[in-house]
Amino acid sequence: MAQPTVAVVILSWNGWSFLEEFLPSVLQTTYPSARIIVADNASTDGSVDLLRKHFPTVEVIALPENYGFAEGYNQALRQVEADYYVLLNQDVAVEPGWIEPVVAAMEGDTTMAAAQPKLRAFHQRDHFEYAGAAGGFMDRFAYTFCRGRIFDTLEKDEGQYDTPTDIFWASGAAMFVRAELFHQLGGLDGDFFAHMEEIDLCWRMKEAGYTIQYVPESIVYHVGGGSLPQGNPRKTFLNFRNNLVMAWKNWPGYALWWKWPLRLVLDGVAALKALAARDFATIGAIVKAHWTIFLHPNKWLSKRKPTRQLIEQHRIGPRNTKGYYKGWIVWAYFLGGKKKFSQLQKLHR
Repeated sequence: MAQPTVAVVILSWNGWSFLEEFLPSVLQTTYPSARIIVADNASTDGSVDLLRKHFPTVEVIALPENYGFAEGYNQALRQVEADYYVLLNQDVAVEPGWIEPVVAAMEGDTTMAAAQPKLRAFHQRDHFEYAGAAGGFMDRFAYTFCRGRIFDTLEKDEGQYDTPTDIFWASGAAMFVRAELFHQLGGLDGDFFAHMEEIDLCWRMKEAGYTIQYVPESIVYHVGGGSLPQGNPRKTFLNFRNNLVMAWKNWPGYALWWKWPLRLVLDGVAALKALAARDFATIGAIVKAHWTIFLHPNKWLSKRKPTRQLIEQHRIGPRNTKGYYKGWIVWAYFLGGKKKFSQLQKLHR
């Protein structure tokens, strides 16, 4: 039987320095039918010309404007035919055989909509990396964390998460996804611009009954913060705003009425914590995120109905809750002293 086709698509904006460093490892990929594609978001650093000169075997999609991360991928992937897409950040180094184990896992389970490899830190290779670590999880109030990384605590990889497992979301730093299902479920929400768009898509998949999996036999190394570093107010704003929108779109109706107001209070607690640390930039970003929603409610609230319709149209079973944490991760971490994933209870497995 013919192998499934795989398109590795790297979205780049003014990222020539990253591409020059990291593309060589991607080009060493051993999967026979893998296409390596760079989708350029209207860069002004000469990336397109440099790519064509120095990496002539790489396919280039030159987008006419900077659409942001989410819509940039939507625009690019409409032009790519494959069985599987791999959304790969421009600052990721890979091992030669990184594709084979993930594709094998997905081929062996038709309910698996998406998957991710093990993400280690590029500059500290024996530790997990912030953006995805050993797979993404979510608590009851839509706060996200990873096996191997809770808030800013990164664990050393000592083989403790070497078992394939169901997760709630796969990191967009290196996300494998069934191409047909990506389009059927609406792709990434372009209004997010960047951050949490892959979690939003994974949540739709979980609501429709699909599984998401972590495949530890595949390993990649991520720099992280290539576009916006941790602590940047713009990043904080996007994370808070997009997380709230994501929750509104995907929470079931019975949960929405009580979780939404409580979530607003919890974000207020986060702002008070920032105030105690005299971190006024973070406070401003949180306030701006909330006001962006409250000042334009129709823009964000109108997303819920079509999201639910897409889920119902492509449902294959009951809502999949694996990778869901029934507690509150903020409480467990800051007040309960649970700094490692292995210390958590109340997990749907």
